[in-house]
Amino acid sequence: MSTVLLLFIIAIALFIIFFRTKALSKSALVSLFMFCLLAALLLNQEMRAAIAHLKQSYLAREEALIENVISPSAEKKIKPSVLLDVPVIRQLPELPRGCEVTSLAMLLEDAGVQADKLTLAKQIRKDPTPFQRKNGKVYFGNPNNGFVGDMYSLTTPGLGVYHKPIKQLAETYLPDRIIDLTGSDFSVLQQYLSKGVPIWIITNSTYKKLPESAFREWETPSGPIKITYYEHSVVITGYDQDFIYFNDPLTGEKNKKAPKTDFLAAWVQMGRQAITYQPD
Repeated sequence: MSTVLLLFIIAIALFIIFFRTKALSKSALVSLFMFCLLAALLLNQEMRAAIAHLKQSYLAREEALIENVISPSAEKKIKPSVLLDVPVIRQLPELPRGCEVTSLAMLLEDAGVQADKLTLAKQIRKDPTPFQRKNGKVYFGNPNNGFVGDMYSLTTPGLGVYHKPIKQLAETYLPDRIIDLTGSDFSVLQQYLSKGVPIWIITNSTYKKLPESAFREWETPSGPIKITYYEHSVVITGYDQDFIYFNDPLTGEKNKKAPKTDFLAAWVQMGRQAITYQPD
């Protein structure tokens, strides 16, 4: 209990006792009442300061996440830098919107499983909701439920798929070994990378946080959802103090790099979606 709160409680108690017993003169009672008010004001200021401290602590935690400030306990399991040799696979020309399944093919191949990107494209769960535009609103599928639209052509509507259907498909190739890291701090991903295991993620094609104008809202059978046509999937292959390294299925570039702060901000904005596999 703070000193100000204790004084406030004592002052109120004395005021009540003296008021009921009339043990003090009116002027003394007024003085005691003013003291109670002063204690209340000080208590209010103390509470405001405590709330401000809590807000500052929360913001500091979020900033630490983006800047990858890791805890001492996690640091013991994390190498200062990692760069893995993960097979790179291009999604083009067959899969213009197939970055997610192509990245999954890279992850599975790294685990020793031969999985063709075109086979994965056929096997990934689909959301069959057709594209419609009514009264200024777009009605389409939900990437959390399955692949939305056309994966094979950019001339017809489409988007992509998020981590849940990808995880389910991956589990058919690596039963009991797929790990869903979605929602984790980046330090958790670093622990797996430090073990030599790459990470499948959802990001955007700019590899930095997008403005609000880059997002659209769709109506889906499971409710409204915000999406961006910049959505992209890559396989993280490493990191150091300044950069994140990844295999990009769109360009076919191996160990491509992007500034760490920007890359993590984009990943966080897309829901921190990530999966990997448990090494043997």
